[in-house]
Amino acid sequence: MADSAVPVVRRPGLRKSLAAALASVAAAALATVALSPTAANAADCSAGYVGLTYDDGPNPSNTTNLLNTLKANGLRATMFNIGQNAQNNPSLVRAQVDAGMWVGNHSYTHPHLTQQSSSQIQSELQRTQQAIQQATGSAPKLFRPPYGETNSTLQSVEQQLGLREIIWDVDSQDWNGASTSQIVQAAGRLQNGQIILMHDQYATTVSAISQIAANLRSRNLCAGMISPTTGRAVAPDGSGPGSPSPSIPPQSPSATPTSGGGSGAIKGVASGRCLDVPNASQTDGTQVQLWDCNGQSNQTWSSTSAGEIRVYGGKCLDAGGTGNGAKIQIYSCHGGDNQKWRVNSDGSIQGVQSGLCLDAAGAGTANGTKLQLYSCHGGTNQKWTWTR
Repeated sequence: MADSAVPVVRRPGLRKSLAAALASVAAAALATVALSPTAANAADCSAGYVGLTYDDGPNPSNTTNLLNTLKANGLRATMFNIGQNAQNNPSLVRAQVDAGMWVGNHSYTHPHLTQQSSSQIQSELQRTQQAIQQATGSAPKLFRPPYGETNSTLQSVEQQLGLREIIWDVDSQDWNGASTSQIVQAAGRLQNGQIILMHDQYATTVSAISQIAANLRSRNLCAGMISPTTGRAVAPDGSGPGSPSPSIPPQSPSATPTSGGGSGAIKGVASGRCLDVPNASQTDGTQVQLWDCNGQSNQTWSSTSAGEIRVYGGKCLDAGGTGNGAKIQIYSCHGGDNQKWRVNSDGSIQGVQSGLCLDAAGAGTANGTKLQLYSCHGGTNQKWTWTR
């Protein structure tokens, strides 16, 4: 009875104020949705997804600016962190994750891992796993070897730690002094599933982000995550397009060339000379060269559905390493990724394992010029015609 005796005071003014406040909150929420990166990423992704990657962070001088710029342009990326940088800057690693980025392992001190023992490699990778896990609560699933250099010893350690090795399809050359416009131009070559190499610490790289975002939108491409299963760029939720991408990064057993069937000479655009096995040798390890085209069997190459480029039927075009300058040789076909190639529409021939291009050494054009792997740069000494 006492409660029922309390008079109820009706305050029309308060009700009007509450209604106005709720309307303001609703308007603000709509504005937030319109400007959010998630909404921006809801754009037309019908042409697929690409992987934007930034190595060598986190850096106190630039990482925050990089993250803010990516978010402002509605982009997500994979950050391949150096372990000692992560150890020294755990708050920046957390900021990367909070900004919607994915975090990968890039070794602890950025050494030439192919020159180290298995135990040294184990230490480099494991310490980085621990540093990132301490900062974020979860260990990375992706690993990018410093300098893109890899070998069987390193890959064995990666497998033990449950890491997927990720190289790249396009090198922005930001580490080599590329201008903002050159970085944007490099990103403009990305196709569905492909990955671009960039770095955390360069102002030119940050300046390129808005133009990269605009270019991707104009081509109906979106920035996605890199799948730990396939090593290629897929939708941020981990789903991918229904058909295989022609750009399958390293370690994929299903990589196939973009065209196939028939056999014929592979001729250098710059030299006008053909890929040639010296003296018609069939010895494993013989380095391939340029030579005047003659139509003989040692210059007749065929592609297989597995992505191999064969000569003499049972010998494969083989990369003797994964770094710049690795020799191109013939070797008995064994199905390894160092014997698988992508024949790209721009005339380049790209190693599946390394992500590097078939290159006439020193931009040479003379008879006897050796063939090697080298970072793809679009030069005519990396362009080929294959008549089949």
